[in-house]
Amino acid sequence: MLGVFSSSIVSPPDELVAAGSRTPSPKVTAAKLVARFLEANSSAVSVQIGDDVQLAYTHQNQSVLRPRSFAVKDEIFCLFEGALDNLGSLKQQYGLAKSANEVLLVIEAYKTLRDRAPYPPNHVVGHLEGNFAFIVFDKSTSTLFVATDQYAKVPLYWGITADGYVAFADDAELLKGACGKSLASFPQGCFYSTAVGELQSYENPKNKITAVPAKEEEIWGAKFMVEGPSIVAATK
Repeated sequence: MLGVFSSSIVSPPDELVAAGSRTPSPKVTAAKLVARFLEANSSAVSVQIGDDVQLAYTHQNQSVLRPRSFAVKDEIFCLFEGALDNLGSLKQQYGLAKSANEVLLVIEAYKTLRDRAPYPPNHVVGHLEGNFAFIVFDKSTSTLFVATDQYAKVPLYWGITADGYVAFADDAELLKGACGKSLASFPQGCFYSTAVGELQSYENPKNKITAVPAKEEEIWGAKFMVEGPSIVAATK
């Protein structure tokens, strides 16, 4: 799956900008990145949302245990990969039909966060049990919400394209060719919300997240790590 967002939606993370500046490397534009994805996956579906957002996904080569899905409801777009172990109880909690799947559940959880808070983002994501990564874009508020499970069983990466777009994908090689060293693994057990304005750990919301410059021989420009008594590394 792939999500590409202009700087008017999300500001490129300083750590990834710095990584690309330290070690300049070839990059391509967001449009070229999406084109590469579509060329590599003949069955891919692409959705353009205004001038600033493009989402794409394919069922090609997906894991049986971690299928990809896409849905739109009330101008909320969601890409989801993985499976939730507690989907049944969550559907009851959010009042969803028995036929609802993970991607619809995440949309409903996001709507609850947006409309019926006091639920903080870390509580909403923290209630999801299983292996997952998702990208939510709320067109009505131009809000981006991204998260991964606490063990990074579903890999997710983010980087910056040549024209300053922030891209998220489950394919590291795809982003490497577009983002160069402005690339990192999205840290496990974390979420990024433009409404909150920063990357946070939903397991340890008070713990600071820092980016450590990666070694030259690694494809990453940086590694994001959650500080605290038990430091959780972004990559293995």
